[in-house]
Amino acid sequence: MASGAAGPSHSSSPREASRGATARVPRIWLRFVILGAVAVLAAVGVLCWGIAPAPGSRGFWLVMERRGITVATMIVVAAAQSVATVLFHTATSNRILTPSIMGFEALYVVMQTALVFFWGAQSLAVTDGLLKVAIQSVLMVAFATLLYRWLFSGRLGNLHTMLLVGVILGMGFASVSTFMQRMLTPSEFDVLSARLFGNMSNSNPEYIPWATLVIGAVIVFVWTRRYRLDVLALGRDTATNLGLNFRREVTGLLVITAILISISTTMVGPLTFFGFIVATLAYQLTGSSRHALVLPFAFLLGLVTLLGGYFILRHIFSAAGVLSVIIEFVGGLFFLIYLLRKGRL
Repeated sequence: MASGAAGPSHSSSPREASRGATARVPRIWLRFVILGAVAVLAAVGVLCWGIAPAPGSRGFWLVMERRGITVATMIVVAAAQSVATVLFHTATSNRILTPSIMGFEALYVVMQTALVFFWGAQSLAVTDGLLKVAIQSVLMVAFATLLYRWLFSGRLGNLHTMLLVGVILGMGFASVSTFMQRMLTPSEFDVLSARLFGNMSNSNPEYIPWATLVIGAVIVFVWTRRYRLDVLALGRDTATNLGLNFRREVTGLLVITAILISISTTMVGPLTFFGFIVATLAYQLTGSSRHALVLPFAFLLGLVTLLGGYFILRHIFSAAGVLSVIIEFVGGLFFLIYLLRKGRL
């Protein structure tokens, strides 16, 4: 009797799982539609809400141009940060780590601080332009590439060693930056501090076309390899057994992450926890590890977070400049809560 009673339950479980998976698909696409609609509404609100000049006047188009630059910057940053964090989670097989652990943002801080320390606060304005952004991005990507090749080429090279070295280098860069900042005058420190906080108004409109071109090309490349990324997320042993060169694939992902984070950081400054928030929520709300779902969902979440937060803070609380501070504060709390609930790294 026991065996007879057990039989139907075992035979029906695959059908129940199939029905459950089928039922989840419409809900996921409904969430995509809702997020997309909210992002569009937030973008329209940022662009059009409370414009004082009469429509069609010169002042009206100047305001629209300035706001359009802000919206375009948020789109670029949301794409770079969300995709980079998801790829970093895939490469490290750990959803708690963020790309900032490798010292990318600390390297950006030390480069900005060194400019002010050696050549004064005016050097930040004098060197602004595409050349500076290109040099900073190349240095950050070169640093990451050399680090990965060095740590992965040795006999004992592995991902955990690389992460540990990244943490140590990040702490070293932070210590050097702090030392130089203590030697600055108060006025120089004020100018530098404005560059070291993530701020959407920091972006130069000249950067946006080039950043969009590079990030767009990287994302298209990542999208063509989304199924390979699904295999890679299964772990070293499984991915290797299925025919992937695990070390080469992971190194490539980390270099792509460095490119995305370097462009985002040089455009608006460090955003430590922003990518972590949108990536983690994307995993939870899609209920899937498939990159075909997680990557676009994380991007839409990033857009809603930046555009919606900017709209609320600017037009309701008149405090648009603190958007990055609030994101980092909430992101830090979210990180701690997630870590305590998970109970391990």
